[in-house]
Amino acid sequence: MQYIPNILFAVLLVAGVGYFSVNVRKLIRNIKLGIDVDRSDNKPLRLKNMLKIALGQTKMVRRPIAGFLHVIVYVGFIIINIEVLEIIIDGLFGTHRIFAPLGAVYDFLIASFEVLAFLVLITVIIFWIRRNVIKIKRFLSSEMEGWPKSDGNIILYFEVVLMLLFLTMNAADFQLQNLGADHYVKAGSFPISSWMILPFIENLSESSLVLLERTAWWLHITGILCFLNYLYFSKHLHILLAFPNTYFAKLTPNGKFPNSEAVTKEVKLMMDPDADPFAAPVETEGTEEVAKFGASDVTDLNWVQLLSAYTCTECGRCTSECPANQTGKKLSPRKIMMDTRDRLEEVGKNIDANGSFVADGKQLLGDYISNEEIWACTTCNACVEACPVSIDPLSIINEMRQYLVMEESAAPSELNNMMSNIENNGAPWPYNQMDRLNWINE
Repeated sequence: MQYIPNILFAVLLVAGVGYFSVNVRKLIRNIKLGIDVDRSDNKPLRLKNMLKIALGQTKMVRRPIAGFLHVIVYVGFIIINIEVLEIIIDGLFGTHRIFAPLGAVYDFLIASFEVLAFLVLITVIIFWIRRNVIKIKRFLSSEMEGWPKSDGNIILYFEVVLMLLFLTMNAADFQLQNLGADHYVKAGSFPISSWMILPFIENLSESSLVLLERTAWWLHITGILCFLNYLYFSKHLHILLAFPNTYFAKLTPNGKFPNSEAVTKEVKLMMDPDADPFAAPVETEGTEEVAKFGASDVTDLNWVQLLSAYTCTECGRCTSECPANQTGKKLSPRKIMMDTRDRLEEVGKNIDANGSFVADGKQLLGDYISNEEIWACTTCNACVEACPVSIDPLSIINEMRQYLVMEESAAPSELNNMMSNIENNGAPWPYNQMDRLNWINE
């Protein structure tokens, strides 16, 4: 009978980690639906970017208030969850505060955890007020209605409950230590729970305190496992994916337009005097189908762009910096990333249901993202510069533009006129080359 709690804990742990692993495999499968690109170059710089941006939060603190608050939650949640290791060991082996022999070091750790938990509580309340009372503009866009808004609040409630359970567990444990209860060794320092929670429970009987401590302990670890599995369905997946996303982000300067390999091949073919434009392509073993120009669906994007879609924090910094959005245009870079993720999830569920993808008559361009949105972009790179986790919405916009121009011949009339002028006059303006300098005579 004494091993039943340990067995139950092991089952809970295996179930929680197992379900998380299943979803991680789906996530990796979905990301790999993208076109392969090589991002293995310049490893030292990539590692530096990851440590500086994902771990160091350097782009987050460019907005000092929100950045500072986020750092508190980020550091607090990461460090506090170090105690999860102790909980797991205690749960599996029936021990209690297995690291207590560390003495003064353990006291310092528990005290630090409590201070951070309190700071996280305060910060989360401020975040909730910013979202629901002050109603900061970047959280009020149309793409933030419904689930995205609820998701942002749910995670805040999660964090409040987890921090309160942690402090309640410690307060009950502290009082049981003071009462000399069996199994509760003197260990830890409790500067927050001793004044915040203890006054409400100090008059409880020893049996009631044990029940409270055990209940808070079980709910705390269960909540952590629920939180872990909630991540896959939430924008808070960025807690994990910010690290690979900043590592694999492009290293070229913002604004540098990448050459399209497919276009380059076509141009070289056109410039080859020995090439027969009417010759049928020679089919050889392993020959790939003719490349598609640009992207109309998620499988036309590369895997780094799909990784970025899952990494998006929905913070709205990109959209708030976008000049097109500021002037009332329909474009929202945040929506571009959210739509890409939603379509990728739809494709993934299609594969889950059918074994392989079955055409559903939908695509990213048209069904999720409109032509109006992508043509509103000024390609200024403000969204790329603003993103705290190195996401590049512009690359997706440009690939969809390329598809419309080169596959659908669906460029706006102004752009068609410009391209015709370049073809005929060697310049964007509708003037013959011989007349180009006539303005001097005026």
